[in-house]
Amino acid sequence: MELTETFTFRGDRVRWGAVGDGDPLVLLHGTPFSSVVWRRIAPHLARRRRVVAFDLLGYGRSEQRAGQDVSLGVQNELFAALLDHWGLRRPDVVAHDFGGATALRTHLLDGRDYRTLTLIDPVALSPTGSELVRAARGHADAYAALPPYVHEAVLRAYVDSGVHRTLDETEMRRYLDPWTGEVGQAAFYRQIAQMHDRYTDDIADRLGDVRCPTTILWGARDGWIPVARGHDLAARIPGADLRVVDDAGHLLQEDSPETVVATVLEVLDGAPV
Repeated sequence: MELTETFTFRGDRVRWGAVGDGDPLVLLHGTPFSSVVWRRIAPHLARRRRVVAFDLLGYGRSEQRAGQDVSLGVQNELFAALLDHWGLRRPDVVAHDFGGATALRTHLLDGRDYRTLTLIDPVALSPTGSELVRAARGHADAYAALPPYVHEAVLRAYVDSGVHRTLDETEMRRYLDPWTGEVGQAAFYRQIAQMHDRYTDDIADRLGDVRCPTTILWGARDGWIPVARGHDLAARIPGADLRVVDDAGHLLQEDSPETVVATVLEVLDGAPV
């Protein structure tokens, strides 16, 4: 979907867009991705809802700059500000990876309510970070100085490890392009440098306070966050429904978009008004 609108958050530009009509449904992407993860999902959901998506601060088509705070500590504040800007008081929310942590933090720390919450392989419990994140987190400046062709090779391998199937080159470029070039490469390692378990630890003891019906989708072949973490998370959220998806990795939107669409539509139909 096209992100035709701009929201200014503390001086930084955040891109967002909407498609369809009806009650609001908000989509949150994760890292190192952008709203393009929803390109196969949003058109189907837009037949029933007004679907809103945005690029997290420092990601995709939103502003990237030196010195920027793009941590999970600011993304929930951005999401809360966007919900106020859109005038949404109780939307349905679908969130992947870091978007899951952002949605949970906005709900539990900023007091925003959702009609339903669907989490897809969310970052929600410590310890967080894939193998690349753990390797690069303490050496972000050195990684940012890698020759561009080495950086792209690292980035390509990283994205590929999050998908169970093989992306074709057009699909892969959607994920690589925002993080290439002088600005994009620096931005990629900036967001890694700012990853910290304290942002999930902030809400670990509050997960029992989640106030909306919650469904969790998890790729059985997720090599970034083991499915055991999904079982742990579901046990902490009252009434959470965990569904493990066979032959799918971390990026479920690529491996099984039909499962995402079917699950979200089922959630929307089954939730109390």
